[in-house]
Amino acid sequence: MKFSQLPHSVLMIRPASFGYNQETAGSNAFQRNDIQPADVVSAAAVAEFDKMVDLLQSHDIEVIVVQDNTDVVLPDAVFPNNWISFHEDGFVILYPMMAENRRLERRSDLIDKLKKDFRVSNVIDFSGHESENAFLEGTGSVIFDHSHKKIYACLSPRTHETLIQKLAGVLSYQSIVFRAFDENKTAIYHTNVMMSIGNGFVVICLDAIPDEDQDLVLESFATDDMKVIAISYQQMHAFAGNMLTVKNKNGEAVQLMSETAFKSLIPGQINEMSKYAEILPIPIDTIERYGGGSVRCMLAGVHLPRK
Repeated sequence: MKFSQLPHSVLMIRPASFGYNQETAGSNAFQRNDIQPADVVSAAAVAEFDKMVDLLQSHDIEVIVVQDNTDVVLPDAVFPNNWISFHEDGFVILYPMMAENRRLERRSDLIDKLKKDFRVSNVIDFSGHESENAFLEGTGSVIFDHSHKKIYACLSPRTHETLIQKLAGVLSYQSIVFRAFDENKTAIYHTNVMMSIGNGFVVICLDAIPDEDQDLVLESFATDDMKVIAISYQQMHAFAGNMLTVKNKNGEAVQLMSETAFKSLIPGQINEMSKYAEILPIPIDTIERYGGGSVRCMLAGVHLPRK
């Protein structure tokens, strides 16, 4: 059975207390903070979120919106892709997260909500590995190539190799594990800030990958006849690696990215991507600045079969 690379729906969490998360800042070089009051930042993030939902729906993309938990402060709840993934065979996978305050984002009621419309055959919970200080932060840590049954992941404090192999075993996927560093030789915290896979193409910051690991990655792409669209360090820092290709209700491919990411691209890159999908830029400056994540991080792609 060949799985579809593109989710038919996306899950999004409407934030109740978005803000700069001090617990994650140590390993996320993309986060920024300034003197803006917390309530101003939170309100701006909610406004950006609502506009993003409207924009996606206006392009016939199915969006499942769940309100954030208001009983506890969860500054990163807007990024659900780090704790859950939904698969075409009905699997739902829960992931172990490094920051203690992010572990509170996991919600069983959310899975129950999806069960009303989608078939869930198995819930696999890796979160117990948190007690071993072993982490794998969902589709932040791993990039799935469902069409070719592969998992790509760059190692970091948030992405442990033993758990990559366990996940690959559960899904019967092949794992391609590599190292990736920014200009300061710091491990890139999540694979999805430097790499994105669509239908037949991959966007990736090759500069971040040491030569000996590049060969492994490029050989895998070549085997699968994937078009490689390389981005620079500067573009990576503008979140040009943090994209997601989805299909709308007509089955057409749409490439979702932030306006920041889109503005960083050069015409040749835009032309190449446009051969595979319609490009949809989304303005989320506040969420990017304070959260250190972009459009891809805000979307948990839903591949579950419908009832």
